[in-house]
Order: sequence, then C-alpha cells, then structure tokens
Amino acid sequence: MMLQHAPSFQPLKAPGTELTGEPLLDPRGPRVVLGWNEGGLPVPLKPSPASLFGPRGVCLHPDGSFWVADTGHHRLLGWHEVPGRDNVPADIIIGQPDFASEGRNGRASPGPATLNVPTGVTAWGEGLAVADAWNHRVLLWRRCPADSNQPADIVFGQQDKVSVKANRGRSTLDAASLHWPYGVDGLCGGRLAVCDTGNRRVLIWESVDGDGQPADHVLGQSDFSNRDENAGGAVDARSMRWPHQAALWQGRLVLADAGNNRVMVWDDVPTRDGALASMVLGQTEMSACDHNRGGYYPSDKTLNMPYALADADGRLIIADTANSRLLGWHTARMGAAAATLTGQPDFASKGDNGWMLPQRDSFCWPYGLSAAGNLVAIADSGNNRVLLWELADGDR
Repeated sequence: MMLQHAPSFQPLKAPGTELTGEPLLDPRGPRVVLGWNEGGLPVPLKPSPASLFGPRGVCLHPDGSFWVADTGHHRLLGWHEVPGRDNVPADIIIGQPDFASEGRNGRASPGPATLNVPTGVTAWGEGLAVADAWNHRVLLWRRCPADSNQPADIVFGQQDKVSVKANRGRSTLDAASLHWPYGVDGLCGGRLAVCDTGNRRVLIWESVDGDGQPADHVLGQSDFSNRDENAGGAVDARSMRWPHQAALWQGRLVLADAGNNRVMVWDDVPTRDGALASMVLGQTEMSACDHNRGGYYPSDKTLNMPYALADADGRLIIADTANSRLLGWHTARMGAAAATLTGQPDFASKGDNGWMLPQRDSFCWPYGLSAAGNLVAIADSGNNRVLLWELADGDR
C-alpha cells in the first residue's frame, strides 16, 4: 500500500493556489521499488545485487528485460525479466568484477566493459546503448548482454575501446567527438540520438556501423565544430544548455533542455544541422529560460531543470527534476499546461519528498524515465532507488 503523508504536512506552494491535477501514475503508489525498505529507510549504499546509488538511467527493453544505470556505483545492472516485487537482486552486472565491488572503470584500465558515471541507457534495435558519461563515450551492444561484463560491440566518441579522453583529447571537436554524453535514445529504424551534454548539442546517427563513427546530424549548434552554450548567443529555437535526454513522442523528437528549463519539440526527427524546434514546453517563448518561468513556485506550465522524458502509451511524461515531480502532456502546443501530475499534491507545490522523509510514493530529483505500455520506470536518483509504477486508469 502507498504510505500516506502525515496529516500535519503543509506543502510549500504559492498562497491561494489550487492547481490540483488528475494523477499521472496510479495513486495507490508504485508496484515495485528497487533499492528501498518498506519502513521508509533506504537500503545501504554498499554495493550489492539489490542496492543502488544515485541511479540516473532506466530501460524497459522490448525483449522483456530491465536495465538500470547505477551511476554512483559505476555499473550497469540487468534483470532478465522486469522485477515483480521489491528489491529483487539483479541478474547481470557490467562495469564491476562482481556485485560487491565499485569504483570508476572497476578500478582498472578502461575497456569495452568498464564504466565511469554511466547515465542514460536505452533500447537500440534488439540491443542496448549506454551513455558512459565520464569516459566520454557511448557503448553499444547489438544484442542485450546475456552475461556479466559482456564487452560492448561498438564504441562511439572514441577511436577505440580503451580511450576515454574528452573530445578524443583534441582541442577542436567534430562529428565523432563526445564530452559528457549524459543521454542516449534509440530512435526507430536503428537510428541513435546522443545528448552530447558537455558540447551543448545532440548528435544523430542514421545507422550504426563501427567504432568511432561520426554522426550524421547535429542539433543545438550550426555545425559540428561549435560547442558554445546556447550556440554562443541568446536562447532561441536552435540553442541548448545542458541537453540531457531525447525521445520520440507521437512522431516528434522531444528533448529535455535542462539548463534552459524547457523541453524542445521538433515536428519530426530533423535531418538538417541546427534545425529549429517548432515549440517548447515550460516557457512562453523561445527566448525564455528562467526556472519556473521566473517564479519561486511552480505551476502546471513551468519546469525547473527537466532531465528526463518518455512516451508512455502516447502521453509525454517529463521528469521535472528540481521540482521533484512528474508531469504528463496529452497534446503538443507552445507553452501548454500539463494535464496530469505525480509526486506533489498539486501543481503549485514543490520540495524533495514533499519536504518530508522519503515515502514510497515521493520523489527526490527523478533523473531517468522509461515506459512500456502502461508501465513507467523512474530513476529516483536522490532517493537511491528505482520505481516501477503504472499509469493511472484515467491516463491510459
């Protein structure tokens, strides 16, 4: 059962606001929690098959497996099947010699099965792609790993499977360079989108062939040689500041532009470098970038550092990370209000875990999202756990 808030709890919100919304996720609470004790205390952070430390990425894979980027432990955890009960231990580990070990690159030399701050993880065709952020690369498996520490088949961002320097150690960048790639998304048709966060751009590959392959298209910059914040100018329909996750939604490409406190929307997947977004959510105009639209309190139209998004059965879910809530949209329109909400009692409230100790149904800086049918996976990073939660009946 969902743990209830104490009767004396008074959420922090703007006086006189009553922006209650329909629930996005099942109001009874998550079906499964990984890295959590029902009594309200987190599982110890010591690495084990069932513990998590600041997870930032999740993937409900079409083949029925489940994957978590256990970021603080520098490892990828895999379950052959989506867990059906709390704290089910993982079946597969990549990045560490065993489930009890931790440390960047397994405290060894980098290779095709090591990780240093892994963040995004996504299905890519029949396989898997992982954003190995602080190794400045993306690891790709043509099939999901079946065994622990199965080496990646392909590496993007480096010239080989052992190099890990930012922008390949060069002072200039190009279509094959990566610097802190935090997000990765497997677009339809074998395409791949990578949020090259440190270079303030998104790279898109139309197909994948081998190590170090250059991208075909770039968004956020006018060409592959630039990396300035907001393309070196004012915030507009092209520019980005800290892009973190991309996804497809109703045929559109959507991007969590966390540093500009907005989600950018293109009508399709652009094939022209520097293509302009057609609209944004979270702001009233393309030139705006203030968190919560310049206000202290949020609303149903504002965002504060959105780090993740996902298409859940035709609905767009956005992790409004710094407001510690999830928001849902049914249709796309410039600056449109969210239709549904989970994580706060109303649209005007904010606060990590509602300014209380963690509850089974609360959030503290949700960083990663994945959805399959009516099931949503949330990397609840600040609470060192992952939630598996179904859509509310009214939002399916």
